[in-house]
Amino acid sequence: MSTPQQPINSGFTAASTTSDVIGGIDLTDKIAIVTGGYSGLGLETVRTFAEAGAKVIVPARDVERARKTIAEVATGVEVRPMDLVDPASIDAFAVDFLACGLPLHILVNNAGIMAVEELKRDAFGNEMQFSTNHLGHFRLVARLWPALKRAQDARVISVSSAGHRFSPVVFDDINFERRAYDPWLAYGQSKTANVLFATALDARGKGDGIRAFSLHPGGIVATGLARHLPAGALEAHGVLDDKGEPILDPSRDLKSPAQGAATQVWCATSPQLDGKGGVFCLDSDIAPLLPPDTPWSIARHTTSARVSGVEAYAVDRDAAERLWAVSEEMSGVRLSA
Repeated sequence: MSTPQQPINSGFTAASTTSDVIGGIDLTDKIAIVTGGYSGLGLETVRTFAEAGAKVIVPARDVERARKTIAEVATGVEVRPMDLVDPASIDAFAVDFLACGLPLHILVNNAGIMAVEELKRDAFGNEMQFSTNHLGHFRLVARLWPALKRAQDARVISVSSAGHRFSPVVFDDINFERRAYDPWLAYGQSKTANVLFATALDARGKGDGIRAFSLHPGGIVATGLARHLPAGALEAHGVLDDKGEPILDPSRDLKSPAQGAATQVWCATSPQLDGKGGVFCLDSDIAPLLPPDTPWSIARHTTSARVSGVEAYAVDRDAAERLWAVSEEMSGVRLSA
């Protein structure tokens, strides 16, 4: 069976950085929005875009903190209020942006939470990881659709994870109402949703010049994403050295923020992806499909083996369409005209 999940031999590697992949690319006159753009991979992405000439906007729940952090690495970046689990906040952000009449060339759905230990729900009863990592971004894209169409050449990037391998989307019980809550299954489900979302979004947008991509950035300890993990979890996963510092070893998928953010910057800007879309990427290349029953362990970083690829269920078009319909129902929004 043919699949768009075919590496293109981009020339980049797991060790490539944002500086490597942005080399020679001018983003002057481009407008980019990066959620979660004031920490970790998002901050590195914002810095890279700004230095390449883009006008960058960062939605943030804590505006003052975001402005202070971003000012340390980039200039001219605008911060506006938005909370991904507050639909009214997302709508207000989008209305404000659309009012300016400008196109949106790049949208990086980077913000996320991971492995929240106890079951939490948003104000509408949705499991918090699915709400934050998927539903909030689904709503944001739908509301910003007119600006993406206006660009006539836009890219929407969903930062997923190899953690999509923990679980497909369990459509019969997305919100853990009839099954025991597991933080990693909830995380995996939300990351699979990111991949399926990009698949369905690309199918809808390519006629208007909107292409969508999803990706695994790598294992990056210095992002704050692991703040919900129980004490000792990072040590148990073998990602810290004997001094408690992050181990950097791209061959084991242990990356610096600049290496981790490289793939999302590549997806957002590389001419190598012109005419392509709806694919899952890693190490600044299109990822291959994993063979069925490829072994997987939550303690994957404790070995030197590095599995690189995407599960077939995460790029299944029927599942992508089902997720789209479910997301419309759960969020109450559809693509704007």
